[in-house]
Amino acid sequence: MGSTLVEKILARCANRPSVRAGDEIEARPDFMLAYELRGYTDALEREMAVLGRAQVSRPERFAVFIDHRVPAKRPEDEAFHQYTRGWTARQGISLFERKGIGHQVAIEEGYAVPGAFAIHFDGHISQLGALGTLTMASRALLLQAAVEEKVTLCVPPTTRLVLTGRLRPSVMARDVLHHLLAQHGPRFAAGHALEIDGPGVETLSLDALQCICGLGEFAGAIATIVLPTPRLRAMALSLPQRLVLEPETSDPDAAYAATAEIALGDVVPMLALPPSPARIATVQSLAGTPLDAGYLGSCASGRLEDLQAAATILAGQQLPPGFSLHVVPTSQRIMVQAAADGTLAALAAAGAFISSPSCDFCSGNIATLAPHQNAISTGTLNVPGRMGAVDANIYLASAATLAASALHGKIVDPRGQRSSH
Repeated sequence: MGSTLVEKILARCANRPSVRAGDEIEARPDFMLAYELRGYTDALEREMAVLGRAQVSRPERFAVFIDHRVPAKRPEDEAFHQYTRGWTARQGISLFERKGIGHQVAIEEGYAVPGAFAIHFDGHISQLGALGTLTMASRALLLQAAVEEKVTLCVPPTTRLVLTGRLRPSVMARDVLHHLLAQHGPRFAAGHALEIDGPGVETLSLDALQCICGLGEFAGAIATIVLPTPRLRAMALSLPQRLVLEPETSDPDAAYAATAEIALGDVVPMLALPPSPARIATVQSLAGTPLDAGYLGSCASGRLEDLQAAATILAGQQLPPGFSLHVVPTSQRIMVQAAADGTLAALAAAGAFISSPSCDFCSGNIATLAPHQNAISTGTLNVPGRMGAVDANIYLASAATLAASALHGKIVDPRGQRSSH
């Protein structure tokens, strides 16, 4: 019996000829990634001290991203950034500050290597799986990796998702993820690695695949990975690469826990309803719901494709009075690209407020919602209080749905609007 890509990656990291789902192994991660956040990176130093370790294991493979509380609103926020700068310098750890949201910057800085294994404490790091990187989120594993050469884990089963066909105009990757949840529920891949392949993969951009992989945890997946195609490998090689590995893919006779298929042409614009990203409905069924605010950004849906889709709809138009739309590109690199091609100018001319890359809009640290307001967002979560008042409502949607809805101040189906996506 053959092996899945996940099994092959973990076998390499465990220095074993093969592993199977359910095996307990000791694996050597290729990268350890984290962002600065009080109670996490500072706790890591304290927990290391308890274990009698002052130095991180293999600091050359460790990276920290300052992407929260940016810009600092309080003196204590800047003090924590200062602490983070000092700690990473003492440890010899790479630090990336004010370059954007860390999950995106990790790709831009060469940590998305096909066939590599990376650990973080945040599940949205799984978007590195768009380029064939296996990522797992676990604070305990990150601590173990910081003090030891290897981590102990159980090889997860793999659930396979086959994509076929092509998305219709005004339908985006965010709708694919919502379609998956609507069809199969939030436990579709519970405790499993989610492997994505099929001919439909070749019709999706890297931005789109990052979106789907980055949100795979909402289907219960502990890791989401796309089988690397020649096109995706070429994309990876066009970026900095901190490691070079032999190309791998799943064997034709690999064993899967389950398999599902999505015909991309069947996907329609969809929303996640408050108070959970697992509550899914079609945009059409909620058309007319009044909205007060919009947020276009986050590690999930603030890349160039998302910004361009929104700009295509909003260009030459004006947002309605009283509606606030915050646009936050996922990284500085994306922001520069969107400025160079006129995307940001079109959004600003329509009345959007453009901000530098930060996680804070998504987590409610900036521009929070007032009680009883309704927002449409491309952020990662819509749980109560995520963007301000606990009794505000957040609807999660694609960039196209967001832009069409922002233009009218109510939920609107983007099909028929001026979008090329």
